[in-house]
Amino acid sequence: MDLSETEPNTRRGGDLRAMLTPATVGSTSGFMGVAIVQPGDRIGEHYHPYSEEFVYVVCGELEVDLDGEPHVLRPEQGLMIPIDMRHRFRNVGKVEARMVFHLGPLAPRPQLGHVDTEETSVIGAAAVLTEPAGAGADGGGVRS
Repeated sequence: MDLSETEPNTRRGGDLRAMLTPATVGSTSGFMGVAIVQPGDRIGEHYHPYSEEFVYVVCGELEVDLDGEPHVLRPEQGLMIPIDMRHRFRNVGKVEARMVFHLGPLAPRPQLGHVDTEETSVIGAAAVLTEPAGAGADGGGVRS
């Protein structure tokens, strides 16, 4: 699968691209994607009640808050975020950041896999202005 074949998801800030998922490749134990975050943008705080999240920074510099504590992530660094840990990502650098993420195991239903803990409106105008018409109508239940 090529990144260009994925739909942008900007509802939570950044551009989250779900690539290898149950819908696209029939995965049964988790899913993988890429987060593209522009300088100054962020992915809003959330947690996953059923999944661990594994992240790997390909390029750029991100700051991740883990239960409110900030940590810097640079290229070629990875991190495992435990189940139920609140987290958000910010691009604190001057260039686009790209981060590969994998979540597993899968939640019993997709709408249960991701819980937002802050309003999208506080993420910033960049995320709101790029949101496609009709996005977010499901009440925030889409997996990240």
